[in-house]
Amino acid sequence: MGRLSHDQEQFFYSFRLDEAVSDDHPVREIAAVLDLSWVHSELAPYYSRLGRPSIDPVLMIRMLIVGYVFAIRSEKERLNRLAPVQG
Repeated sequence: MGRLSHDQEQFFYSFRLDEAVSDDHPVREIAAVLDLSWVHSELAPYYSRLGRPSIDPVLMIRMLIVGYVFAIRSEKERLNRLAPVQG
């Protein structure tokens, strides 16, 4: 349900929090206090075991929270504001 035993980078863009977000960024404080360990068990009945796996619901919830906290409206803007420009 929502999780694979291997990375999904081949399907999506590559984004790793540890590589992209500085140690003093406020999003790290959010991650430290946010306990979403209940999500997978709570949502398990709504995910099919057939077909392609979905995106991890914990990741989706975390990204939505970041968007709300920082008033970021789009996924692209969210990534641009969190990650420093790499060049």
